[in-house]
Amino acid sequence: MAAKPDLKIVLCSPRGFCAGVVRAIDTVERALAIYGAPVYVRHEIVHNRYVVDSLKTKGAIFVEELAEIPDSTNAPVVFSAHGVPKSVPAEAQSRNFFSLDATCPLVTKVHREAAIHFKRGREILLIGHSHHPEVVGTVGQLPPGAVTLIETADDASTFTPKDPNNLAFVTQTTLSIDDTKDIVAILKGRFPNISGPHKEDICYATTNRQLAVKKVAPVVDALIVVGAPNSSNSQRLREVAEREGCPIAVLAQRASDIDWARFEGIKSLGITAGASAPEVIVEEIMGAFAERYVLHVETVSAAEENEFFPLPRSLRPEAAAE
Repeated sequence: MAAKPDLKIVLCSPRGFCAGVVRAIDTVERALAIYGAPVYVRHEIVHNRYVVDSLKTKGAIFVEELAEIPDSTNAPVVFSAHGVPKSVPAEAQSRNFFSLDATCPLVTKVHREAAIHFKRGREILLIGHSHHPEVVGTVGQLPPGAVTLIETADDASTFTPKDPNNLAFVTQTTLSIDDTKDIVAILKGRFPNISGPHKEDICYATTNRQLAVKKVAPVVDALIVVGAPNSSNSQRLREVAEREGCPIAVLAQRASDIDWARFEGIKSLGITAGASAPEVIVEEIMGAFAERYVLHVETVSAAEENEFFPLPRSLRPEAAAE
């Protein structure tokens, strides 16, 4: 039997679950533990098939709209980590649902910023990707027409404001740092008085994972991002790897997604995971490579993370004791 070739694996750190994702998954699991099945969840709690499927086996029922939930239910209804338009909690309340909001607190921060700008009479620009649930939720915090979506540098260059001195911008939390920086530079160049966030809207987890990929991508032959195609932060990691000159940068949800022909002849492989991807999949993919190669593993770290977000109040242990 031929000896397996050597392969250097460079793990990006941090990678995988962020505090907002942990909070969202824990919200569903805690609701199932307290109230039993079913627990309804509007939209995928986070964009990861493995996570969604594992919660389904425990009794979570995923729906895209509240209309799919029977009127007679007493089961909890959870809103996903991406946030929802104001119309959704209003509908839940009108139908007497017991709702639990698992929106990431960093997304809620963007919602609040947009609301403050609106209250102050500013025209609001949202830098983000149309149809992404986080963007739909942020736009839906305010009346129709209050928010203009800016997706590209071209959009920023051609946008015509009602009043150039009365503008504000917010951003989706999972964007590319570099793309967003370019768009913001255009807006600030054109509209020097535009108001921006006090603290960067792109979340710490997105930033840190992109910084780790920037360190690893230039020094490996290929890089795998563990994540789903509909996960914005995972797609941005793949794009960052490509931009930093990595010859092969691919997204994989599971080891079974790997196209082995693409990895023939590589000597080094970077691995990271989007903020909604569990570490168990990273291990699964490393296991698949270990069947074909002798692995030499090292970790490259860009930041330390110790953020923690508490569960919604009604699910905390002290609430049960009241």
